[in-house]
Amino acid sequence: MIKHKQLRHRFVETMPDKIEPGVLYISMEYATAAHRCCCGCGEEVVTPFSPAQWRMTFDGDAISLNPSVGNWNLRCRSHYIVRDGRVIDAGAWTDEEIKAGRKRDKDARTKYLAGRVAPAAATTPTQVPTRKGQLGRLIERLKSALS
Repeated sequence: MIKHKQLRHRFVETMPDKIEPGVLYISMEYATAAHRCCCGCGEEVVTPFSPAQWRMTFDGDAISLNPSVGNWNLRCRSHYIVRDGRVIDAGAWTDEEIKAGRKRDKDARTKYLAGRVAPAAATTPTQVPTRKGQLGRLIERLKSALS
């Protein structure tokens, strides 16, 4: 059951010590979001952004996370979708569905990381790319403009 039906977003550089219920904190610097579980259990949920994990979209008004948030390691085992700031109950998964989902996620991360890792001999400190997406650069420009 979902207690928090809406998540307000708050862009932050680093995550605050106290994560408030009903707020989705987004750090573009660390490509991560965090919030309290929407079922109301109070547990902290972290969703790292990457092509093999979660994707965040911001339309200028609200945030969406994709894919769904499945809290399989939490006692509540809640499962929901965050779309345009709304929290939508995505239903419980069976143990078999969770196992298959974890395997699919692990395979996706392994494939993604295998494609990003350069041979050790070819990597020098000057070749290591910085990771700041277009949205991060846009936010930095907006911050500079407002200063």
